Amino acid sequence: MSNPMRPPRAPRPSASPRPSASPRPIKPMTGKGPAARSALPAAALAGALLLAGCSDAADTEPPGSTSAKVNPPAATPTWSPVTGTPQVIPAVRDFRRADGRGWRPSKGARVVVPAGEKSNVADEAQRMARDLGGLTVVYGDDQTVRPGDIEVKLTGNNGADQANNVPVQGAADEAYTLTAEGTRLTLTAPTDAGIFYGTRTVKQAVRAAGGLPEGTIQDRPGRPQRGMSLDNARKPFTQDWIEARLREIADLKLNQFQLHFSDDQGFRIQSDTHPEIVSADHLTKAQIRQIIALARSLHISVIPELDSPGHLGAVLKHYPDLLLRRASGSVVPGAIDISNPKAAPLIDSLLKEMSELFTNPKGAPAYWHLGGDEYQALLSSTPATTYPQLTRAARQKYGPNGTIADLATGWLNDRQKTVEAKGKNRIEAWNDGFFSSPRASADKNRMVDYWTGKEAGHRDPSAFLREGRNVMNFNDEYLYYVLGEPNQFVYPTGQRIYESWTPLVIRGTGAVAVPASMTGPDRIPGARFAIWCDRAQAQTAPQVAAGIRLPLAALAQKTWDPRTPALSWTGFKALANRV
Repeated sequence: MSNPMRPPRAPRPSASPRPSASPRPIKPMTGKGPAARSALPAAALAGALLLAGCSDAADTEPPGSTSAKVNPPAATPTWSPVTGTPQVIPAVRDFRRADGRGWRPSKGARVVVPAGEKSNVADEAQRMARDLGGLTVVYGDDQTVRPGDIEVKLTGNNGADQANNVPVQGAADEAYTLTAEGTRLTLTAPTDAGIFYGTRTVKQAVRAAGGLPEGTIQDRPGRPQRGMSLDNARKPFTQDWIEARLREIADLKLNQFQLHFSDDQGFRIQSDTHPEIVSADHLTKAQIRQIIALARSLHISVIPELDSPGHLGAVLKHYPDLLLRRASGSVVPGAIDISNPKAAPLIDSLLKEMSELFTNPKGAPAYWHLGGDEYQALLSSTPATTYPQLTRAARQKYGPNGTIADLATGWLNDRQKTVEAKGKNRIEAWNDGFFSSPRASADKNRMVDYWTGKEAGHRDPSAFLREGRNVMNFNDEYLYYVLGEPNQFVYPTGQRIYESWTPLVIRGTGAVAVPASMTGPDRIPGARFAIWCDRAQAQTAPQVAAGIRLPLAALAQKTWDPRTPALSWTGFKALANRV
C-alpha cells in the first residue's frame, strides 16, 4: 500500500527506463474462459527437432494423442549433445553432470505416465506435451519407456492419496528430480506440484538451449511462499491479462497470487448481496471462478484481500452514514466508523459472500487477507480527541483506559473470526494493521505482511519475529511497483532485486537483525511482488506487464535459491529473454 503521508526519503539509483508505451485495446470483461495455454514457439521447436536426427518412422497417431498404444519408432534418435548446465529461471539447486548427449524433444518422442490417465500427474504430463509442441502422451505401467521418451511418475505414497492440484503444505512437497540418461528423460516428485515444477524446467531448458544436458537435477524451493500481488481495485485488469500473468508466474515457479479487489476507487467483483457497491468495470463471479480454476491447475494459491477498516471508499460511497468523521464533523475518506453498530454487519456480509466465492480444496491452505493498513484514525497525532466516538466505544469495550488501537485490533480479530467460520485458515494483514494495543492483541495465528516501516511509530520486522509471528516480505524498497511513482516511489528493477535483495531484507536495505533461528522458511516464508495502481493512468496494462517481467524473474530466483546467483545480471537478463 502506498501512503500519502509518508515523509520524503533520500533519492536512490534510478530505475532502468520505463517501458515505452505500446498501447493495444484492453478487451472488455466478458465470461470468456481461460485462453489457450502457450506451447513451445514453433521456431524453438523446429530448431530442437533439426538438432535431433530422428528416425523416418512416424507414430501411427497425430501429436497430442492420448492413446494407450502408439507404434514405436524404428531407431534411437540422435542429436548433438546438450552441453553446460540447465538453463532455467530460477536456476536449479543441484545438478550432477554425467557423460552423454542429454535429452532433446524429437520426432516420435512420447510422455509416458505409468500411473494412468486418471492419475494426479496426467494433467501435468499433458501440459508438458503441449508446451513441447504436441508430443504424444501414453498411459499405463505396461508402457515401455523408449529412447527419446519422458517418463513422469510420483515417488512413494505422498502424492497418491492427495486430491489433484491441491496446494502443498510446504517447500519439501515442491521438490522434484529430473534425470537425462541414455536419450531418455525421467521426472519424479513426491507430489503433482513437484511434477509441475519439473515440467517448467523442461519447458524452459528446451527454449533456452534445446534440451537438458546428461545428468540429474535435484531441485526444491528455499521459501515455500513466492508470488505476486495485484491491485485490481484502483485499476481494473481484464481476465485475459490476469490469466496471462498467472501462466507467467507459474513458469517461474511462483505459487501465490494475491488479489486486492476493493479500495477507495473501486469494488471490482460482482456482489449479489450488495450489488450497489460494484464498479461498472468489474470481474463477474464466473470470471473469478475461471481465474481460480486456472490458478489451481498451475499450483497457484489465490489470496483474496478485502481491506478494512480503511480503503473502503467504493463501499462507503453507498453508505455515507458509516463514514468516519472527526470531532469537527469533517469526513475521513475511505475509513469506516468502527464504533457504528451497523459497520461490522456490512463488512461481514461481504466477507462471507466473497469467502464462498474464493473456494479452496478440502485440507488445503485457505488464504484470506484482512488488509488493516492506513486507518486514518490511528495516523492522527491526537486520536482520542479527534475521534471521540471511537474513544467512547473503546472505553466501553476495554475499560477506562481503552484506546482506539484496542478498538481497531478488536475489529480485525472479529473480521478474522468471520472468514475462519467460512473455512479460511491462513489469515494475513499488513504490518501497520498490527497496532500497539495493550488491552487487545492481534490473533496469534495472523501473519504479518511487512511492506513499510518508514512511517513514525511502525515496528521493525524484528519485533514481530521476536514475538513469535511469521513475516511475509513485501519490502516497499524493492518489491513495490507503484504506478506513477508517487511519494518518492521508483519503479523497482530486476537488477536491483537480483543483486541487492534477499528474503531477509524485509525493511529498507539491510537484513533483519534477529538470530538465524528466526529467519528460516518457517518464520519468513517468502515474498510477494506487489503492483499498486495509485495513478492508474500512468501505464497501460501492456506496459505494466512489460515493467514487472524482469522483477518477477529476479524475485523467483531469489526466493527459490538462497545462494548467490551464479549468473551475472547481464547473463540472467539474457536468459530471461530466451525462456
